[in-house]
Amino acid sequence: MTRDLWHDLGSHLRRGGVDFAVWAPNARDVQVLGDFNGWDGGGHPLVRGDDGVWRGRVEGLGAGALYKYAVHGADDVWRQKADPLALWTEVPPANASRVFASGYTWADDDWMEQRRDRRPWAEPMSVYEVHLGSWRTGLGYRELAETLVPYVAERGFSHVELMPVMEHPYGGSWGYQVTGYYAPTSRWGDPDDFRALVDAFHAAGIGVILDWVPAHFPRDEWALARFDGTPLYEHADPLRGEHPDWGTYVFDLGKKEVREFLLANAFWWFEEFHVDGLRVDAVASMLYLDYSRGPGGWVPNAHGGNIDLDAVTFFQELNASCYDRFGAIAMIAEESTAYDGVTRDVTHGGLGFGFKWNLGWMHDTLDYFAVDPVHRSGEHNRLTFAMMYHDAENFVLPFSHDEVVHGKGSLLGKMAGDREQQLANLRSLLAYQWSHPGKQLLFMGGEIAQLSEWSDERSLDWSLLDDPGHAGVQRLVTDLNAVYGANPALWAKDHDPDGFRWLEADDAAGNVYAFVRRGGGRTLVCVANLSGRTWPTYRVGLPLAGAWRVALCTDDAAYGGTGDTPGPEIVADEVAWHDQPHSVELRLPALSVTWLEPADG
Repeated sequence: MTRDLWHDLGSHLRRGGVDFAVWAPNARDVQVLGDFNGWDGGGHPLVRGDDGVWRGRVEGLGAGALYKYAVHGADDVWRQKADPLALWTEVPPANASRVFASGYTWADDDWMEQRRDRRPWAEPMSVYEVHLGSWRTGLGYRELAETLVPYVAERGFSHVELMPVMEHPYGGSWGYQVTGYYAPTSRWGDPDDFRALVDAFHAAGIGVILDWVPAHFPRDEWALARFDGTPLYEHADPLRGEHPDWGTYVFDLGKKEVREFLLANAFWWFEEFHVDGLRVDAVASMLYLDYSRGPGGWVPNAHGGNIDLDAVTFFQELNASCYDRFGAIAMIAEESTAYDGVTRDVTHGGLGFGFKWNLGWMHDTLDYFAVDPVHRSGEHNRLTFAMMYHDAENFVLPFSHDEVVHGKGSLLGKMAGDREQQLANLRSLLAYQWSHPGKQLLFMGGEIAQLSEWSDERSLDWSLLDDPGHAGVQRLVTDLNAVYGANPALWAKDHDPDGFRWLEADDAAGNVYAFVRRGGGRTLVCVANLSGRTWPTYRVGLPLAGAWRVALCTDDAAYGGTGDTPGPEIVADEVAWHDQPHSVELRLPALSVTWLEPADG
């Protein structure tokens, strides 16, 4: 098997027929059956090679034909199996594979060429996370190219992150229980329709990140599970091969062919669909042998520890090989522990990811904003603690779909206070996220202050935009992205200690935070008053003399605020403050965040 596995395995339309190849080394017999032979594979047997791959050809077969493999397993049981490398499938819940040959002509040559020289860690990255089926229900890939793409562009996001588009039988899994690793889900069109969506994002200057799920796969009888009558893709030992939380199987990463199946799959999405990054789901569940397992429920590694050494090797090979072949992409880990070196280069013993989700920052921040301002003084360090470890990894700051499901309510609903205060808190939360070191991610609906918890079965509540308060939040997100993208102080040194300095980190009584961001020759000062009271004259240190301007204030009336913002003209006083040579007295509206820039840029 090779890193370009799809060129050999699966179904391939060639010379007036279709060639089939499937890895099933322990099977006794394998046949191809489909709508072309009445689902009776007796007349179309495959022949086993020394590599355990069964191969054969069906003459006269064309694109769109439905097929499965009839596998006579080592356990003497016949099973009908979908093709593990199917490029297209029936629309779920039907599960046959389809023959597909792409006819798509890409129009993103300039984008792909420019991407080679990019440096994602030192560039603006503002990510809009999307579930394609429920952003607006009833839209296919082509319709989303006409609606979602301009919407994301208008909001100013640099990237989208799509929840898994790989084929999955149960829509309620949101794609996190994959059965077709090489097939975009047919719910919204064919693979070329998905190519057109990616192409449209690139034409709009927007990168595409896909959620990717190598941590587990479902037990469906017709998919990967016990594929040839043995634990082929999964570990044979249930202490290694079964996931206790999700009731799924776990890939056997110690098996060369399984590693190649997954590594080639990552290559597939970069090579064939021109995606710009993969966000790898549930990395912690792969790294730890005792993940969600009690005493006696796991087997230590060869050194007696709880780290899955096969998973470490897999991640290192995944990241090193993807970066080597595809250049300036974004490999992102959803990793929820303090594992050392997630974004460290593999040559120095790290896992080699480009970024890691900062879930600790996310929990601390949301916990703080859920507290009534009257009691926030006791929670002050929740917002300062992240800077104690921030330069340990290259972080993404996520407010993802995970925080607005399973009874957790909406992002707006997490905010303290009445509706007016909730909206003010949400505006402050978002401005704080955009100004904090790290790249930001926001799940769809957060930008319109969605009231209800997200459901994959219905569209976002777009009618909320008829309300000025909700429309104001959307306008704020648009302006946050505009200022953010234009000012390298907010992103050029995200993971460099020189890019951030506290001005005020200890005013727990006033619930005020202030800090300086620097990068690319630019400076920005962020001042957050997260108390329920306005401070009429609050002195803030400034690193530079002269005139400053308000780049953004969340209490602006345009965003649904009171309009009680600092004046448009701010001149630094020759008064040293906050260890800075200059300072200014500002009016800080309650529950607000203000960004200041030198007037001369």
